Amino acid sequence: MNKLLTTALFICPLFLGNPSSASDTRMLGKENSKTVTYPVVDTDQIVCYDNTKVMVCTKEKGAFYGQDANYAGRQPDYTDNGDGTVTDNHTGLMWQKDPGKKMTYTEAVAGAAKFKLAGYKDWRLPTIKELYSLIIFSGIDPDPGSINQSKLNPFIDSEYFNFVYGDPNKNERIIDSQYVSSTKYVSFTMHRDETVFGVNFADGRIKGYPLRDPRHHGEKLFFVMYVRGNPDYGKNAFNDNGDDTITDRATGLMWMKVDSGHFKAGKNKDGNLNWQQALAWAENIVYAGYSDWRLPNVKELQSIVDYSRSPATTNSAAIDPIFNTTSIVDEAGQKNYPFYWTGTTHARLDNARAAAYVAFGSSLGWMRTPRSRDRELLDVHGAGSQRSDPKLGDPSQFPYGRGPQGDVWTFSADDSLMPYLIGKGSIALDGVSLTIGQVEAHTFSVALIPTTLELTTLGSLKVGDQINVETDIVARTIVT
Repeated sequence: MNKLLTTALFICPLFLGNPSSASDTRMLGKENSKTVTYPVVDTDQIVCYDNTKVMVCTKEKGAFYGQDANYAGRQPDYTDNGDGTVTDNHTGLMWQKDPGKKMTYTEAVAGAAKFKLAGYKDWRLPTIKELYSLIIFSGIDPDPGSINQSKLNPFIDSEYFNFVYGDPNKNERIIDSQYVSSTKYVSFTMHRDETVFGVNFADGRIKGYPLRDPRHHGEKLFFVMYVRGNPDYGKNAFNDNGDDTITDRATGLMWMKVDSGHFKAGKNKDGNLNWQQALAWAENIVYAGYSDWRLPNVKELQSIVDYSRSPATTNSAAIDPIFNTTSIVDEAGQKNYPFYWTGTTHARLDNARAAAYVAFGSSLGWMRTPRSRDRELLDVHGAGSQRSDPKLGDPSQFPYGRGPQGDVWTFSADDSLMPYLIGKGSIALDGVSLTIGQVEAHTFSVALIPTTLELTTLGSLKVGDQINVETDIVARTIVT
């Protein structure tokens, strides 16, 4: 199932206070490291980016200053215990090193009570906050239509944890490396589908996944890593400081009580900012007597999501009501809640045009109906998902959202051509080389990512248009 992101290119930022002194790279949380129960581990992003590519990190007040790599927090630190377990030396959580074979959510829940490893019996299925503690953003977001893994890095430390990408031989995409959590969505996604949150360590996202797999018509399969230790991890302890700031005593982080919408920031005075504007606005604001505010990294921002809330169930954002969250009107004309920028770039092999955000409202996407292929706007991944959007751009260029995983297009073909079409094989459509997805009796499908649609004539195609098709010469040789 293709998953399309929203058209919201300008995302309200929620800003974070850093009580440390100013420097090119600021160390965070050291003074509280012995007392916090919910230490947020750094993203491992040490490279700076502009709107499209790697750049030399600038000094304070320089262009793009304030992004993730300008602030060094608790760097990932693990111990391989040599018994099939790995300990996170910051969080105190002990993890299963090898997730083994995929299983359903039902199997994962039932398996925790029976799981034994390294002499321990107190394993549990991790919450989404526990699972997300392992993510790193030195990873590379892959092209979901590719099967080449040679230049990719996963979003988890593969030196300590066993990791594999999706297996094309099992009709999987390269991004099918989703890990399940115990956190179920309090509402529904898609067409009232029961949904559980998971982390995709192949493409660096949190999504709500329907328990039934729409691609394979059975229960969805996930990787599972059980965890033990630190039962307080992921539990916030918010305190209203009485000055429009909130301190989370569990993480040691201080937050603004309000977002940029409260200040009517931005050109249109609606709080909406592009990524570079959000970085600069956070660095320059003086608020509640503090001048060292910054845009949070994506793991810090995810730490304040309240997964017991959603617009559909609590008529609120997925955040503790101690915060004052601006409401927005979404693409369907309905009341919704913001998607907040972070300072973390979500890099791909060929560009760094996207930055990570967290959806505190319904995580909307335009989806095609199976029969009519008409588009409908749905909550596709749930309030509390983490995705990414272009740092800069014109929303009108994406009238039906931005789907970096690709929109699935289906084409019919002459019967004489069908023997030359092989799933995961190559094909050229109007001169554009692509990878074939599904092959049926008289049709085949391909995934077209936004860049391909923008830079080729394929983006102008309409239902019923004819195209030129060139099949793979290797497949042709085998058949003949």
